Amino acid sequence: MPHPAHLLPALALLATPLAVSAQPPTPSPATAPATPCFEIRVVDEQTGRGVPLIELTTTYNARYVTDSAGRIAFHEPGLMDQEVHFTVRGHGDEYPKDGFGIAGVRLVPTAGGSATVPVRRLNLAERLYRITGAGIYRDSVLLGRPVPLAAPVLNGRVAGCDSVLTALYHGRLFWIWGDTAWPAYPLGNFHATGATSLRPDDGGLDPDLGIDFTYFVRDDGFARRMAPMVEEGAVWLDALTVFTDAPIPAAPGRPRERLLAAFARVRGLEATLERGFVEFDDEKQQFERVARFPVDAPVYPAGHPFRVRVGETPYLYFATAFPLRRVRDDRAAYLDVNQCEAFTCLAAGTRLEAGVVDRGPDGAVRWGWKCNTPPLGPKDEADLVAAGKLRPDEALLQTRDIATGQPVWMHGGSTYWNAYRGRWIMIATQIFGTSMLGELWYCEADTPTGPWVYARKVLTHEKYSFYNPRQHPEFAKEGGRIIYFEGTYTVLFSGNEHPTPFYEYNQIMYRLDLGGERLVLPVPVYALGGRSSADRLATRGALGTVAGAAPEPAHTSALAGARRPGPVAFFACDRPCDGLVPVVCQSDGGVPVLRALPADPARAESSGGATSATRVVFHALPPDVTAPPPCTVALHEYRQSAGPDRWYGVAAAAPPPGFERQPQPLCYVWQNPYAPTILFDPAGEVSAEPW
Repeated sequence: MPHPAHLLPALALLATPLAVSAQPPTPSPATAPATPCFEIRVVDEQTGRGVPLIELTTTYNARYVTDSAGRIAFHEPGLMDQEVHFTVRGHGDEYPKDGFGIAGVRLVPTAGGSATVPVRRLNLAERLYRITGAGIYRDSVLLGRPVPLAAPVLNGRVAGCDSVLTALYHGRLFWIWGDTAWPAYPLGNFHATGATSLRPDDGGLDPDLGIDFTYFVRDDGFARRMAPMVEEGAVWLDALTVFTDAPIPAAPGRPRERLLAAFARVRGLEATLERGFVEFDDEKQQFERVARFPVDAPVYPAGHPFRVRVGETPYLYFATAFPLRRVRDDRAAYLDVNQCEAFTCLAAGTRLEAGVVDRGPDGAVRWGWKCNTPPLGPKDEADLVAAGKLRPDEALLQTRDIATGQPVWMHGGSTYWNAYRGRWIMIATQIFGTSMLGELWYCEADTPTGPWVYARKVLTHEKYSFYNPRQHPEFAKEGGRIIYFEGTYTVLFSGNEHPTPFYEYNQIMYRLDLGGERLVLPVPVYALGGRSSADRLATRGALGTVAGAAPEPAHTSALAGARRPGPVAFFACDRPCDGLVPVVCQSDGGVPVLRALPADPARAESSGGATSATRVVFHALPPDVTAPPPCTVALHEYRQSAGPDRWYGVAAAAPPPGFERQPQPLCYVWQNPYAPTILFDPAGEVSAEPW
């Protein structure tokens, strides 16, 4: 995402540092008058932690914003020692309203006094601190409170910066940001800003507290250009990737690391002037251009990379937010866009504007990895559907709101393997949500390419953008249960004409607990081998159990011989949650059947519930649920008319001949939006390097 486009034509003025005349500061009196402040601390009522980015506004519209510790240092001549009303407002946080519908608090500010204002967090994600910019702990410093950062109010003279890239390079975290503002003039650095930091497990700060950056700076202390180019335009970096070569001759035991990135040289949002690749020069401490490729190349490395092994072949996948680009995990392949692949339904070698969908002899759409062919976004697929070139169930990007069933178009984000969930997880920004680019969503998939279907909103901003979120798997805690992500907070594209002081155009860190019940989302239940019998229905987790060394319960042995891709029969949950019941596979006279057990463990025991010969297949809504949620459908048992076999399917599914549907549903599950011909192989793509 760019800095405001109207500033970019002036970039040519910045070939050399701008000289600005200034008067020397007036010396302070030897005995400056004391200005003690009143401390207002806004805290999360659930955790007691200070909440950043909460606005307190007086009746005459003076606005104060909490710093990263949730503090405001208040001192206003004329308002001390008397009652003052503050309205309280925050993105995804609320304060109780009075009888007039006003969410506010009345305080009496006194010199050296303090007050605590609790707010209720509505967001699932918890706002932790501002990562970049000026005045991160400004108010805490004014109040004399301890702060975690070595440079709590200004570091690298960075006042604001755009989206982040990170990589682990030479044992440190290496950070790159886009267009960067500084205090000395409205135009700053448009050729990438960089910094390093220690890893949390190697002397760095706990990610709950903050990040201490060591910026690459010029002689005057401002962030230097990390990718300097003499030609016109700003330089944006992308796809930051580390490759390991043969050991360095001077250090035989240590492999050589190379840090590369794709770049675009642009004239604002108007035009892309050049594309190519840069490599970091350790001696010059900057990126040097090493290759170019056509500006209109249909596919090239773009997004946040992660490593995946497909069979015996290692790949780099790139997420933006869906990981639909990849290249072999090799420096030479990375630098050759002709080797970059897109996962697409377009015919190989065609462009989007041609709209030629790849179909097999049977007419089924063929999704696959193809070179010199562009990936599709949600709008691209919607356009193909509208043009009659794709059926709705042939589209790949079917993400929808678990609460409403409405489609959610993802604009940008990141995807990584999560050990706690045993799945790929995505944090992405919605485009055209209740705020143009201000809503963030959580979604899971069994493979990098999908199925990405049911998602939960975890973060919202009122008429404010929060784009290009980047997960930090290097910070994850409790085996991946606690994850961290950041994004760019800005008024750009939001329609808001009132930027938030200090926070505008900066990065903010959030924390998310994946163990919460609201993040229990439906996952695919596969009909292995194309069979929907009780012993052939399984989630990815069940496949992992069969593949492992753990003893198999009865009625799971059939899974071992069916570990090839099967269609998704429906979606259900793979862990318990309030309101769900376990659906188990049991034996009925030697025939495997599904049974929905009561949610209460005591009732399950008294009614002959789970035993050692029982496999919990999934968790679903009970058959007597009132007002089933959107996208749910009844799952029925079908019995063989002339035999003991059972078959399980939703109302829209066609059972085999000779099977009759039972009148009462077994439970309610979530719909599979895909055509039966679209297959996902949950064992085909595995994480090779999950940090």
